[in-house]
Amino acid sequence: MTFPLKALPNVISIARFLAVPVVVWLILAGHMTAAFWVFVGAGVSDAVDGYLAKRLNARTVIGSYLDPLADKLLLIAIYLLLGREGHIPVWLVVLVIARDAALLAGSLLVVRSDRTSAMRPLLVSKLNTSLQIVLAGLVMARLGLGWPDIGIGLDVLVYAVAVTTLVSGGAYLWRMRTGPATGAPGDDG
Repeated sequence: MTFPLKALPNVISIARFLAVPVVVWLILAGHMTAAFWVFVGAGVSDAVDGYLAKRLNARTVIGSYLDPLADKLLLIAIYLLLGREGHIPVWLVVLVIARDAALLAGSLLVVRSDRTSAMRPLLVSKLNTSLQIVLAGLVMARLGLGWPDIGIGLDVLVYAVAVTTLVSGGAYLWRMRTGPATGAPGDDG
């Protein structure tokens, strides 16, 4: 029996799910260097599974949910832990999680209302996710690799994440309320 190559992107997404408890444990145990590298590996795997899904023509419905959900769970776990330790402002952690919870609830309502149009990420949401990743990565690199504190630049990044979180969350909720569904619970792929 051979492994179906088209299943590989979903297998990689599942591996990212498995990385979440590993990163949580590493951070709680104080192994920030290892946690940083697992986070980087998860980011690389996200790019690889997206590339493979396109290249192998292996996009699946389950993959359209697995991939962004794995990313969101990893980011939420990291934000919660970094916020708990005071490395990311708690208000930002609450804002990021509240946005994702609102989008999830809104998406469930869209599904319940039998809307069937395609769910597409907004550009501002992709920017938001990218900024969230950069912020988490920089904080983890500072803690795990001893990178220097970038000072005011990190503060600017915190506020950029906050602004794009509010704008993208508002835009998705507005679109869910007024028109065809254009966002998904893990929309930032």
